[in-house]
Amino acid sequence: MATDETIFDHLKKEIPVDEESLLLKPDSSVGLVIVDVVNGFCTVGSGNMAPTKPNEQISKMVEESARLAREFCDRNWPVFAFLDSHLPGVPEIPYPPHCIIGTQEAELVPALQWLEKESCATLMRKDCINGFVGSMEKDGSNKFVDWVKEKQIEVIVVVGICTDICVFDFVATVLSARNHSVIPPLEDVIVYSRGCATYDLPLHVAKDIKGAQAHPQEMMHHVGLYMAKGRGAKVVSQISFDP
Repeated sequence: MATDETIFDHLKKEIPVDEESLLLKPDSSVGLVIVDVVNGFCTVGSGNMAPTKPNEQISKMVEESARLAREFCDRNWPVFAFLDSHLPGVPEIPYPPHCIIGTQEAELVPALQWLEKESCATLMRKDCINGFVGSMEKDGSNKFVDWVKEKQIEVIVVVGICTDICVFDFVATVLSARNHSVIPPLEDVIVYSRGCATYDLPLHVAKDIKGAQAHPQEMMHHVGLYMAKGRGAKVVSQISFDP
């Protein structure tokens, strides 16, 4: 029987993700979108959806998200951060209760809490998987769309968690909105692979959890990137800044 490593290597050969590099210049009309880098998904022991032990992929995602956020704010470039936040007793099927409003689960990780005081940053709490949907207001407006239009953003760089769930759903919807001229002047959506992560739920663990589906981290991260690229996003593995 093939090992998990062999299966993953085969998957990467069958559905490869060709990643590029990105150089951002001083005159770039670019914005950074941070998806759900909150304690409830990233900080060990912080709830039902948080890692139970240190996780290299998630730690790297947090590190890279914080690095980019600092670079953007130092240049006074716009940052939009989604914070997954749910009311008590209101389930988000199929997931267990998580990121409850008023708890530390729904707050930015320590490495990003400084964003709350930055004038270039817009923070948006959402109570659903898809941040684009979560940005919809009762009057029919959309806070994310308004941000893009107000800042005249032509390119967004997307980081966060989970690559194949909240990040992918947001990216796919934004690309559809772009294709239908809903969100001018946006042209490109870039997913930074090292700035994204997903959770790990091996099959042997999922079998003992009623209703749970196995979710091998490396494999699902790759699938999320592949699906995003298939929808029209650019996937990059390196981002640098022209002084």
